[in-house]
Amino acid sequence: MRVNSKMLAALALLSGLIAVPAPAVAEDGSHNEGKAGAPQGNEEGASRRVHLNEKQRDRLDLKIAPAELGSAEGALVLPATVHFDQDRVAQVGPRLRAKVVRVTKDLGERVKAGETVVVMDSVALGKAKARYLTAQAAYETAEADYERQQKLQEEQIASEAELLDARARFQEARARRNAAMEELRLYGLARARIRDIEAGGDQPLSRYQLASPLAGVVQRRDLTPGQTVSPEETPIHVVDTGQVWVMIEAYERHLPLLKPGQQVAFRVRALPDHTFSGRTDWTSRQLDKQTRTVRVRAMVDNAGGLLRAGMFGKATLRTSLNGKAAMIPVDAVQTIHGKPMVFLPGQRKGHFRAVPVALGEEADGRVEVLKGLKPGDRFVARGAFDLKSALTASGRSTSHSH
Repeated sequence: MRVNSKMLAALALLSGLIAVPAPAVAEDGSHNEGKAGAPQGNEEGASRRVHLNEKQRDRLDLKIAPAELGSAEGALVLPATVHFDQDRVAQVGPRLRAKVVRVTKDLGERVKAGETVVVMDSVALGKAKARYLTAQAAYETAEADYERQQKLQEEQIASEAELLDARARFQEARARRNAAMEELRLYGLARARIRDIEAGGDQPLSRYQLASPLAGVVQRRDLTPGQTVSPEETPIHVVDTGQVWVMIEAYERHLPLLKPGQQVAFRVRALPDHTFSGRTDWTSRQLDKQTRTVRVRAMVDNAGGLLRAGMFGKATLRTSLNGKAAMIPVDAVQTIHGKPMVFLPGQRKGHFRAVPVALGEEADGRVEVLKGLKPGDRFVARGAFDLKSALTASGRSTSHSH
Protein backbone atom coordinates (compact mmCIF):
# COMPACT_ATOMS: atom_id res chain seq x y z
CA MET A 1 0.00 0.00 0.00
CA ARG A 2 1.39 3.43 -0.96
CA VAL A 3 1.57 6.00 1.83
CA ASN A 4 0.99 9.57 0.78
CA SER A 5 1.61 12.81 2.66
CA LYS A 6 -1.95 13.01 3.96
CA MET A 7 -1.75 9.51 5.46
CA LEU A 8 1.57 10.38 7.10
CA ALA A 9 0.01 13.47 8.63
CA ALA A 10 -2.85 11.38 9.97
CA LEU A 11 -0.43 8.83 11.46
CA ALA A 12 1.49 11.65 13.13
CA LEU A 13 -1.67 12.89 14.76
CA LEU A 14 -2.63 9.42 15.94
CA SER A 15 0.84 8.75 17.34
CA GLY A 16 0.81 11.52 19.90
CA LEU A 17 -0.91 14.61 18.61
CA ILE A 18 -4.49 13.56 19.25
CA ALA A 19 -6.53 16.70 19.62
CA VAL A 20 -8.68 17.21 22.68
CA PRO A 21 -12.37 17.68 21.87
CA ALA A 22 -13.39 21.19 22.77
CA PRO A 23 -16.50 21.66 24.91
CA ALA A 24 -19.57 22.77 23.04
CA VAL A 25 -19.78 26.53 22.72
CA ALA A 26 -22.98 28.48 22.31
CA GLU A 27 -23.39 31.22 19.73
CA ASP A 28 -22.53 33.84 22.36
CA GLY A 29 -19.27 32.07 23.17
CA SER A 30 -20.40 30.58 26.54
CA HIS A 31 -19.64 26.94 27.30
CA ASN A 32 -22.59 24.52 27.45
CA GLU A 33 -20.63 21.63 28.94
CA GLY A 34 -22.12 20.57 32.28
CA LYS A 35 -25.03 23.00 32.12
CA ALA A 36 -28.44 21.72 33.02
CA GLY A 37 -31.02 22.03 30.33
CA ALA A 38 -28.46 22.38 27.53
CA PRO A 39 -30.19 22.10 24.16
CA GLN A 40 -30.24 18.77 22.40
CA GLY A 41 -27.62 18.22 19.73
CA ASN A 42 -24.67 19.42 21.84
CA GLU A 43 -23.19 15.93 21.73
CA GLU A 44 -23.25 16.03 17.95
CA GLY A 45 -21.85 19.62 18.00
CA ALA A 46 -19.01 18.59 20.29
CA SER A 47 -18.10 15.77 17.92
CA ARG A 48 -17.47 18.42 15.26
CA ARG A 49 -15.16 20.52 17.41
CA VAL A 50 -11.44 20.17 17.87
CA HIS A 51 -8.90 22.02 19.96
CA LEU A 52 -5.18 22.03 19.20
CA ASN A 53 -2.61 23.03 21.75
CA GLU A 54 0.40 25.14 20.81
CA LYS A 55 2.64 22.16 20.07
CA GLN A 56 0.02 20.61 17.78
CA ARG A 57 -0.53 23.88 15.93
CA ASP A 58 3.20 24.21 15.28
CA ARG A 59 3.26 20.79 13.62
CA LEU A 60 0.35 21.49 11.30
CA ASP A 61 0.41 23.76 8.26
CA LEU A 62 -2.87 25.62 8.68
CA LYS A 63 -4.06 28.61 6.70
CA ILE A 64 -7.13 30.70 7.49
CA ALA A 65 -8.62 32.77 4.67
CA PRO A 66 -11.91 34.51 3.78
CA ALA A 67 -14.21 32.83 1.28
CA GLU A 68 -14.29 34.63 -2.07
CA LEU A 69 -17.40 35.72 -3.92
CA GLY A 70 -17.73 34.02 -7.27
CA SER A 71 -19.25 31.43 -9.48
CA ALA A 72 -17.88 28.34 -11.22
CA GLU A 73 -19.76 29.34 -14.36
CA GLY A 74 -18.33 32.89 -14.26
CA ALA A 75 -14.73 31.84 -14.85
CA LEU A 76 -12.63 30.42 -17.64
CA VAL A 77 -9.64 28.27 -16.69
CA LEU A 78 -7.09 28.49 -19.49
CA PRO A 79 -3.42 27.61 -20.07
CA ALA A 80 -1.02 30.54 -19.84
CA THR A 81 2.69 31.35 -19.96
CA VAL A 82 4.76 34.04 -18.23
CA HIS A 83 6.67 36.57 -20.35
CA PHE A 84 8.73 39.61 -19.50
CA ASP A 85 6.85 42.89 -19.80
CA GLN A 86 8.48 44.22 -22.97
CA ASP A 87 7.97 47.79 -21.77
CA ARG A 88 10.15 46.92 -18.77
CA VAL A 89 13.09 45.42 -20.66
CA ALA A 90 16.15 47.51 -21.59
CA GLN A 91 18.58 46.15 -24.17
CA VAL A 92 21.73 48.11 -23.42
CA GLY A 93 24.58 48.63 -25.89
CA PRO A 94 26.98 51.35 -27.06
CA ARG A 95 26.01 53.80 -29.79
CA LEU A 96 29.50 53.67 -31.30
CA ARG A 97 32.26 51.09 -31.62
CA ALA A 98 33.89 50.58 -28.23
CA LYS A 99 36.07 48.16 -26.27
CA VAL A 100 35.04 46.79 -22.86
CA VAL A 101 37.26 47.97 -20.01
CA ARG A 102 35.27 46.68 -17.02
CA VAL A 103 31.87 45.10 -16.38
CA THR A 104 30.44 46.69 -13.23
CA LYS A 105 27.18 44.69 -12.96
CA ASP A 106 26.96 40.92 -13.30
CA LEU A 107 24.06 38.56 -13.97
CA GLY A 108 21.32 38.76 -11.36
CA GLU A 109 22.54 42.00 -9.81
CA ARG A 110 20.12 44.84 -9.24
CA VAL A 111 20.66 48.07 -11.15
CA LYS A 112 19.29 51.57 -10.54
CA ALA A 113 18.14 53.79 -13.38
CA GLY A 114 21.16 55.68 -14.68
CA GLU A 115 23.65 53.39 -12.95
CA THR A 116 26.75 52.28 -14.88
CA VAL A 117 26.77 48.66 -16.04
CA VAL A 118 29.86 48.68 -18.30
CA VAL A 119 32.93 50.91 -18.58
CA MET A 120 34.14 51.11 -22.19
CA ASP A 121 36.84 52.77 -24.28
CA SER A 122 36.10 54.31 -27.69
CA VAL A 123 38.51 56.08 -30.03
CA ALA A 124 35.61 57.66 -31.90
CA LEU A 125 34.17 59.02 -28.67
CA GLY A 126 37.54 60.43 -27.68
CA LYS A 127 37.74 62.32 -30.96
CA ALA A 128 34.20 63.61 -30.51
CA LYS A 129 35.03 64.86 -27.02
CA ALA A 130 38.15 66.57 -28.36
CA ARG A 131 36.04 68.33 -30.99
CA TYR A 132 33.65 69.44 -28.29
CA LEU A 133 36.46 70.84 -26.13
CA THR A 134 37.86 72.74 -29.10
CA ALA A 135 34.44 74.11 -29.96
CA GLN A 136 33.79 75.03 -26.32
CA ALA A 137 37.08 76.96 -26.11
CA ALA A 138 36.35 78.81 -29.36
CA TYR A 139 32.87 79.63 -28.07
CA GLU A 140 34.21 81.09 -24.82
CA THR A 141 36.77 83.19 -26.71
CA ALA A 142 34.18 84.49 -29.17
CA GLU A 143 31.75 85.23 -26.35
CA ALA A 144 34.34 87.25 -24.44
CA ASP A 145 35.31 89.21 -27.58
CA TYR A 146 31.67 89.95 -28.38
CA GLU A 147 31.02 91.23 -24.85
CA ARG A 148 34.15 93.41 -25.07
CA GLN A 149 33.05 94.87 -28.41
CA GLN A 150 29.65 95.66 -26.92
CA LYS A 151 31.24 97.72 -24.14
CA LEU A 152 33.53 99.51 -26.60
CA GLN A 153 30.56 100.31 -28.79
CA GLU A 154 28.70 101.77 -25.83
CA GLU A 155 31.74 103.98 -25.13
CA GLN A 156 31.87 104.86 -28.84
CA ILE A 157 35.39 103.47 -29.10
CA ALA A 158 34.66 100.56 -31.48
CA SER A 159 32.82 100.88 -34.74
CA GLU A 160 29.48 99.29 -35.61
CA ALA A 161 31.23 97.05 -38.17
CA GLU A 162 33.60 95.66 -35.53
CA LEU A 163 30.65 94.85 -33.25
CA LEU A 164 28.77 93.07 -36.04
CA ASP A 165 31.87 91.08 -36.94
CA ALA A 166 32.37 90.01 -33.30
CA ARG A 167 28.70 88.99 -33.05
CA ALA A 168 28.97 86.87 -36.19
CA ARG A 169 32.06 85.09 -34.86
CA PHE A 170 30.25 84.46 -31.55
CA GLN A 171 27.16 83.02 -33.22
CA GLU A 172 29.28 80.77 -35.41
CA ALA A 173 31.27 79.52 -32.41
CA ARG A 174 28.07 78.87 -30.48
CA ALA A 175 26.63 76.84 -33.37
CA ARG A 176 29.79 74.71 -33.56
CA ARG A 177 29.75 74.17 -29.79
CA ASN A 178 26.08 73.13 -29.85
CA ALA A 179 26.72 70.75 -32.79
CA ALA A 180 29.62 69.11 -30.92
CA MET A 181 27.42 68.78 -27.83
CA GLU A 182 24.59 67.17 -29.82
CA GLU A 183 27.03 64.67 -31.30
CA LEU A 184 27.99 63.59 -27.78
CA ARG A 185 24.32 63.34 -26.83
CA LEU A 186 23.72 61.08 -29.83
CA TYR A 187 26.44 58.83 -28.43
CA GLY A 188 24.46 58.54 -25.20
CA LEU A 189 26.13 61.12 -22.96
CA ALA A 190 23.82 63.10 -20.70
CA ARG A 191 24.15 66.88 -20.47
CA ALA A 192 25.62 66.63 -16.97
CA ARG A 193 28.43 64.35 -18.18
CA ILE A 194 29.09 66.56 -21.18
CA ARG A 195 29.57 69.53 -18.90
CA ASP A 196 32.00 67.50 -16.78
CA ILE A 197 34.37 66.89 -19.68
CA GLU A 198 37.71 68.52 -18.97
CA ALA A 199 40.88 68.38 -21.01
CA GLY A 200 43.82 66.83 -19.19
CA GLY A 201 41.72 65.03 -16.55
CA ASP A 202 42.55 61.68 -14.94
CA GLN A 203 40.14 59.83 -17.21
CA PRO A 204 41.04 59.58 -20.90
CA LEU A 205 38.65 61.26 -23.30
CA SER A 206 37.93 57.88 -24.86
CA ARG A 207 36.46 56.50 -21.61
CA TYR A 208 32.76 55.67 -21.91
CA GLN A 209 30.31 54.67 -19.15
CA LEU A 210 27.34 52.66 -20.39
CA ALA A 211 24.33 53.12 -18.08
CA SER A 212 20.98 51.33 -17.69
CA PRO A 213 17.94 53.46 -18.59
CA LEU A 214 15.73 51.67 -16.05
CA ALA A 215 15.91 49.98 -12.66
CA GLY A 216 15.85 46.19 -12.64
CA VAL A 217 17.94 43.04 -12.69
CA VAL A 218 20.70 42.12 -15.15
CA GLN A 219 19.18 39.26 -17.16
CA ARG A 220 21.76 38.98 -19.93
CA ARG A 221 25.49 39.71 -20.14
CA ASP A 222 27.23 38.79 -23.39
CA LEU A 223 30.55 40.59 -23.04
CA THR A 224 33.95 40.29 -21.35
CA PRO A 225 36.81 42.78 -20.70
CA GLY A 226 38.79 43.45 -23.87
CA GLN A 227 35.89 42.60 -26.17
CA THR A 228 35.02 45.09 -28.92
CA VAL A 229 31.32 45.85 -29.26
CA SER A 230 29.67 47.43 -32.30
CA PRO A 231 26.75 49.89 -32.22
CA GLU A 232 24.38 47.17 -33.52
CA GLU A 233 24.92 44.97 -30.45
CA THR A 234 23.00 45.07 -27.15
CA PRO A 235 24.99 42.71 -24.91
CA ILE A 236 23.38 43.77 -21.62
CA HIS A 237 19.69 43.22 -20.86
CA VAL A 238 18.13 44.74 -17.75
CA VAL A 239 14.63 43.58 -16.75
CA ASP A 240 12.16 45.06 -14.30
CA THR A 241 10.25 42.00 -13.06
CA GLY A 242 7.82 43.87 -10.80
CA GLN A 243 5.15 43.28 -13.42
CA VAL A 244 4.97 40.54 -16.07
CA TRP A 245 2.89 39.59 -19.04
CA VAL A 246 0.80 36.43 -18.75
CA MET A 247 -0.13 35.27 -22.22
CA ILE A 248 -3.36 33.26 -22.08
CA GLU A 249 -4.46 30.81 -24.76
CA ALA A 250 -8.23 31.18 -25.16
CA TYR A 251 -10.34 29.09 -27.50
CA GLU A 252 -12.44 30.37 -30.39
CA ARG A 253 -15.69 29.67 -28.57
CA HIS A 254 -14.58 31.96 -25.74
CA LEU A 255 -14.33 35.08 -27.94
CA PRO A 256 -17.78 36.47 -26.99
CA LEU A 257 -16.77 36.31 -23.31
CA LEU A 258 -13.48 38.21 -23.65
CA LYS A 259 -13.04 41.92 -23.05
CA PRO A 260 -10.32 44.21 -21.65
CA GLY A 261 -10.13 44.75 -17.90
CA GLN A 262 -11.25 41.28 -16.80
CA GLN A 263 -9.77 39.99 -13.54
CA VAL A 264 -7.21 37.19 -13.79
CA ALA A 265 -5.92 34.84 -11.09
CA PHE A 266 -2.76 33.05 -12.22
CA ARG A 267 -1.22 29.99 -10.57
CA VAL A 268 1.75 27.79 -11.37
CA ARG A 269 2.46 24.29 -10.11
CA ALA A 270 5.89 25.27 -8.77
CA LEU A 271 4.26 27.82 -6.41
CA PRO A 272 1.10 26.09 -5.15
CA ASP A 273 0.57 28.50 -2.24
CA HIS A 274 0.64 31.65 -4.37
CA THR A 275 -2.00 33.24 -6.57
CA PHE A 276 -0.98 36.19 -8.74
CA SER A 277 -3.56 38.80 -9.67
CA GLY A 278 -3.90 40.93 -12.77
CA ARG A 279 -6.19 42.21 -15.50
CA THR A 280 -6.45 41.61 -19.22
CA ASP A 281 -5.59 44.50 -21.53
CA TRP A 282 -5.32 42.99 -25.02
CA THR A 283 -6.86 40.24 -27.14
CA SER A 284 -5.29 39.24 -30.43
CA ARG A 285 -7.18 39.80 -33.65
CA GLN A 286 -5.73 36.63 -35.14
CA LEU A 287 -6.27 32.97 -34.29
CA ASP A 288 -3.50 30.43 -34.42
CA LYS A 289 -3.99 28.37 -37.59
CA GLN A 290 -3.13 25.05 -35.95
CA THR A 291 -4.49 25.30 -32.39
CA ARG A 292 -7.39 27.65 -33.23
CA THR A 293 -6.64 29.61 -30.06
CA VAL A 294 -6.47 33.36 -29.55
CA ARG A 295 -3.86 35.02 -27.33
CA VAL A 296 -5.01 37.20 -24.44
CA ARG A 297 -2.53 39.32 -22.51
CA ALA A 298 -2.86 40.04 -18.81
CA MET A 299 -0.72 42.46 -16.83
CA VAL A 300 0.08 40.56 -13.62
CA ASP A 301 1.69 41.92 -10.46
CA ASN A 302 4.97 40.22 -9.58
CA ALA A 303 6.28 42.50 -6.83
CA GLY A 304 7.92 39.57 -5.02
CA GLY A 305 9.74 38.46 -8.16
CA LEU A 306 8.55 34.85 -7.79
CA LEU A 307 7.30 34.46 -11.35
CA ARG A 308 9.94 33.74 -14.00
CA ALA A 309 9.62 34.14 -17.74
CA GLY A 310 8.73 30.83 -19.36
CA MET A 311 6.74 29.48 -16.40
CA PHE A 312 3.62 27.62 -17.46
CA GLY A 313 0.42 27.66 -15.43
CA LYS A 314 -3.33 28.19 -15.45
CA ALA A 315 -5.12 31.50 -15.54
CA THR A 316 -8.63 31.83 -14.15
CA LEU A 317 -10.28 34.61 -16.11
CA ARG A 318 -13.35 36.17 -14.53
CA THR A 319 -15.96 36.60 -17.24
CA SER A 320 -18.75 37.53 -14.81
CA LEU A 321 -18.85 39.29 -11.45
CA ASN A 322 -22.46 38.31 -10.73
CA GLY A 323 -21.62 35.19 -8.72
CA LYS A 324 -23.32 34.93 -5.33
CA ALA A 325 -21.69 31.77 -3.96
CA ALA A 326 -18.69 31.42 -1.69
CA MET A 327 -15.77 29.92 -3.64
CA ILE A 328 -13.24 27.84 -1.69
CA PRO A 329 -10.52 25.26 -2.54
CA VAL A 330 -11.79 21.73 -3.05
CA ASP A 331 -9.30 20.43 -0.45
CA ALA A 332 -10.94 22.64 2.18
CA VAL A 333 -14.03 20.38 2.04
CA GLN A 334 -13.78 17.16 4.06
CA THR A 335 -16.31 14.33 4.36
CA ILE A 336 -17.15 13.76 8.03
CA HIS A 337 -19.92 11.39 9.14
CA GLY A 338 -20.85 11.08 5.48
CA LYS A 339 -21.40 14.80 5.01
CA PRO A 340 -19.27 17.48 3.28
CA MET A 341 -17.93 19.86 5.91
CA VAL A 342 -15.67 22.89 6.19
CA PHE A 343 -13.65 23.83 9.26
CA LEU A 344 -14.15 27.29 10.75
CA PRO A 345 -11.85 28.91 13.33
CA GLY A 346 -13.31 29.44 16.78
CA GLN A 347 -13.16 32.52 18.94
CA ARG A 348 -10.20 31.17 20.87
CA LYS A 349 -6.85 30.29 19.35
CA GLY A 350 -6.57 26.64 18.37
CA HIS A 351 -10.33 26.05 18.41
CA PHE A 352 -11.98 24.82 15.22
CA ARG A 353 -15.37 23.42 14.34
CA ALA A 354 -16.62 21.54 11.30
CA VAL A 355 -19.83 22.85 9.74
CA PRO A 356 -21.87 21.02 7.10
CA VAL A 357 -22.08 22.71 3.72
CA ALA A 358 -24.05 22.33 0.50
CA LEU A 359 -21.82 22.35 -2.56
CA GLY A 360 -22.39 23.56 -6.09
CA GLU A 361 -20.30 23.42 -9.24
CA GLU A 362 -16.53 22.88 -9.27
CA ALA A 363 -13.95 24.66 -11.46
CA ASP A 364 -10.15 24.81 -11.42
CA GLY A 365 -9.70 23.26 -7.99
CA ARG A 366 -12.37 25.44 -6.38
CA VAL A 367 -15.95 24.67 -5.53
CA GLU A 368 -19.10 26.71 -4.88
CA VAL A 369 -20.55 26.64 -1.35
CA LEU A 370 -24.27 27.29 -1.59
CA LYS A 371 -25.14 26.87 2.11
CA GLY A 372 -23.16 26.81 5.34
CA LEU A 373 -20.56 29.42 4.35
CA LYS A 374 -20.98 32.95 3.04
CA PRO A 375 -18.55 35.06 1.00
CA GLY A 376 -16.17 36.77 3.40
CA ASP A 377 -16.49 34.12 6.15
CA ARG A 378 -13.14 32.89 7.43
CA PHE A 379 -12.43 29.19 7.01
CA VAL A 380 -9.51 26.74 7.04
CA ALA A 381 -8.20 27.00 3.49
CA ARG A 382 -5.23 24.70 4.05
CA GLY A 383 -4.84 21.86 6.55
CA ALA A 384 -8.48 20.71 6.67
CA PHE A 385 -7.46 17.06 6.20
CA ASP A 386 -5.19 17.26 9.25
CA LEU A 387 -8.01 18.73 11.34
CA LYS A 388 -10.28 15.94 10.16
CA SER A 389 -7.64 13.39 11.21
CA ALA A 390 -7.35 15.02 14.63
CA LEU A 391 -11.13 15.12 14.99
CA THR A 392 -11.49 11.47 13.98
CA ALA A 393 -8.69 10.40 16.31
CA SER A 394 -10.14 12.30 19.26
CA GLY A 395 -13.54 10.74 18.58
CA ARG A 396 -12.10 7.21 18.66
CA SER A 397 -10.19 8.04 21.84
CA THR A 398 -13.38 9.22 23.53
CA SER A 399 -15.35 6.13 22.46
CA HIS A 400 -12.64 3.78 23.81
CA SER A 401 -12.69 5.52 27.17
CA HIS A 402 -16.35 4.54 27.84
